[in-house]
Amino acid sequence: MDRLWFLVFLGGFVIPGVQRVWGIEIFTTSEVEAVNGTSVKLKCTFSSTQPVSLQTVTITWDFQSIASKRTERIFYYQEVAYPCNTGLFKGHVKWSGDIMRKDASITLNDVCPKFNGTYICQVANPPDIHGSTGETILRVINKETLSEISVLAAVVGGSCAVILVFLGIFIAVKMYRKRNKEKDIEMRVEEYRKDTAVW
Repeated sequence: MDRLWFLVFLGGFVIPGVQRVWGIEIFTTSEVEAVNGTSVKLKCTFSSTQPVSLQTVTITWDFQSIASKRTERIFYYQEVAYPCNTGLFKGHVKWSGDIMRKDASITLNDVCPKFNGTYICQVANPPDIHGSTGETILRVINKETLSEISVLAAVVGGSCAVILVFLGIFIAVKMYRKRNKEKDIEMRVEEYRKDTAVW
């Protein structure tokens, strides 16, 4: 009797020192950047110890705003997709996953700065109902920014161009002075010859 009770207890609860049998593992991208007005895919995949089917898996996506820290449900899946139809995300959330491939991803269309925040992906596949959550931080920027390497390359390239221009001017001036000096020497030699011829 004690042995049977112990096995039942193991099936439903976590006992210190004993590894939990059931659990969901979720994998997400930690941070994503998107340009204002474009679409961005929030990737979320999962693993389960139980067989996956369209009837058993449920998925939720929640949003936590940077400004208010308030959490709101923006997407729910159970056999079919239920994107939110009210509030800030109405018409912006699209199902992009595939349950049988263990993909719980969604796509946000026409993003704006108000979408900045943390997106939380949760998956359940009974009896796998416990496990980690996946979090992705989204940053919406106004336009694509140049990388530091691109900026550095532009600065170095511009500096080299300016140096080459000044070097070209310096060489041209030096050659011009050299030619004038050679002509002046030739004229003086010619005058000297004329003077010695008269004597």
